[in-house]
Amino acid sequence: MRLPSDAPRSVSPLRAVSRSLNLSLGLVLILIFFGAALVSLIWTPYDVAALDIPNKLKPPGWPHLMGTDHFGRDVFSMILVGARTSIAVAVVAVGIGMGLGVPLGLTAAARPGSFLDELIMRGNDLVFAFPALLIAIMITAVFGPGAVNAILAIGIFNIPVFARLSRGAALSLWTRDFVLSARVAGKGALRISYEHILPNILNLLIVQGTIQFSLGILAEAGLSYVGLGAQPPIPSWGRMLAESQTMISFAPHLALFPGLAIVLTVLGLNLMGDGLRDLLDPKIRRER
Repeated sequence: MRLPSDAPRSVSPLRAVSRSLNLSLGLVLILIFFGAALVSLIWTPYDVAALDIPNKLKPPGWPHLMGTDHFGRDVFSMILVGARTSIAVAVVAVGIGMGLGVPLGLTAAARPGSFLDELIMRGNDLVFAFPALLIAIMITAVFGPGAVNAILAIGIFNIPVFARLSRGAALSLWTRDFVLSARVAGKGALRISYEHILPNILNLLIVQGTIQFSLGILAEAGLSYVGLGAQPPIPSWGRMLAESQTMISFAPHLALFPGLAIVLTVLGLNLMGDGLRDLLDPKIRRER
């Protein structure tokens, strides 16, 4: 039996990705930097902690493809390890935000207007009033600077983002027929939230996760730039930028390469987020 010409046809994931320029380009950029982070776990051209003062401030060339810094360290090796630092901080911070924010948002949506809903949302408003930098300063004042504290600061800032998103998306689903059927079947609010609501808002959470991931990399770079992120001798793109600002007139490569790494990584994540939104949103798929 032949399908009508206007019947919807299933599209394989690979073909769907190839049709989206944003998603394809974003995936390429992200795979490059994830690959760099993985490679740095087992190999770097030079030891990033080894000082080589006689070869300091070498311009890009051979054998130092991206030159050396004011301590003679290989910039390319530091970029590789810096990718690992930035990605690790952003992944864990977004995981914290999503792991705590989504359950809070689903719980609030299951009981709209209740005391619990008000308590959760007003608490989110309170946290949201403090930017990640201010949270990091407060944590640093108690525990000192470091990558772990940067993760906590960015993660805490992400909690109300995912809580608000999941609550707003879930509220629009609680009046749908499939939810009413589940309630008639005797399912409780918690079970409905995780068996019926969560799968239907997962596409929104994935897209928001990629956006927050890019913001997490920017936040980590910003915190490292002001000295609140990863501490020496662990390389960080933000701290590389901070160290290069007094030498940019005679050694511009020290700012160029970490800056490009940040820009391309964030660009790749944003492109991937746009592509995933187009791929996962049924309304956009139907328009196409």
